[in-house]
Amino acid sequence: MNHPRTEAEPAPGHAETEQLRRALTEVAYDITPSPLPLAAVERQGRRIRLRRRTAVLGAGCGLLLVPLAVVVLPGTESGAPGVTSPAAPASVSPTPSVSPAAPAPTPRIVASGEHVTAVPGFELWLTAEGKHWTSPVSPEPQFRSVVDGNIVRSDPGVTLQEESENGRRYLSGVYYGGKGTASSVEVETVAGTVRGKLIELPGDPGWGVWYAVTDLKPGKDPFHLENQITVHNTEGGIYAQWRPR
Repeated sequence: MNHPRTEAEPAPGHAETEQLRRALTEVAYDITPSPLPLAAVERQGRRIRLRRRTAVLGAGCGLLLVPLAVVVLPGTESGAPGVTSPAAPASVSPTPSVSPAAPAPTPRIVASGEHVTAVPGFELWLTAEGKHWTSPVSPEPQFRSVVDGNIVRSDPGVTLQEESENGRRYLSGVYYGGKGTASSVEVETVAGTVRGKLIELPGDPGWGVWYAVTDLKPGKDPFHLENQITVHNTEGGIYAQWRPR
């Protein structure tokens, strides 16, 4: 017959556990712990601190480079206030090239006997012998020789023939003997400066014909005007000139 267990009697499992704990405690007291590896611990600590410091410096540099990237890259559309895009470089306009000066005009070259109409009724033509012309005043052809000895073609000179009718003056003449190439003619009259035109035969005849048309000034006698006729050459100098006596 089994007797009931009292409070003073420990259970068999509990006693065994207590004996095991005491045995382990006695064994633990007999174990001497090995010395702590301080040098290795210090080296490991330095490595950890170095890695943390490097990480902090890298993060700081990244924060500093962010504003610089915003300034250097103005093309981003961040819309952040206070960021000014760099000004575009000033464009330099090319220096305009200087256009070469237009060549000076030269006489119109006409064939022998070719008629040139200044105005209706006033026509001129040249032959090897000299100047031919008609005018409203003289419809019949008129002639001025360049080979009859009346002019010396080796010396610069200008002749003048003029006719007037209905308030207009028809001026013409022969020029010859100048240096260079004839280019233009100017006639100084009481009405102002009149610019005429030149015609020549082909080749180098050494002479040509000038002509111009101008209006009369009221009250002035056309045959007693203080005219001056100047034929210029292509160099801007005087080819030949006529002055009133």
